Amino acid sequence: VQLVESGGGLVQAGRSLRLSCTASGFRLDYRGVGWFRQAPGKEREGVLCISVSDGSAYYADSVKGRFTISRDGAKNTLYLQMNSLKPEDTAVYYCATVYDLCDPRYVDYWGKGTLVTVSS
Repeated sequence: VQLVESGGGLVQAGRSLRLSCTASGFRLDYRGVGWFRQAPGKEREGVLCISVSDGSAYYADSVKGRFTISRDGAKNTLYLQMNSLKPEDTAVYYCATVYDLCDPRYVDYWGKGTLVTVSS
């Protein structure tokens, strides 16, 4: 099982960025999946997750209306579209599989992460 994120980088506040996460060794659409992030000096937190049971999405309050999650079954890839980025969105973003809540304690597998830096 492997998850590989890409698409991070430096972006100005107000701009957009799309992260990708390509899975190997399993089918993403057969699992709960999500994006997590860890800002400097802070704990890792769930940002957006898709439930395996009904496909519903969980959004952290801080990203509602700005971030969306989607997946492409044919490419076995998960995406995170981030719009209207803010400096407080600066963090390492991780792709992961989750078996329950969108919480780091319920993660099965982690990607290695990709750094997003938002300048003011």
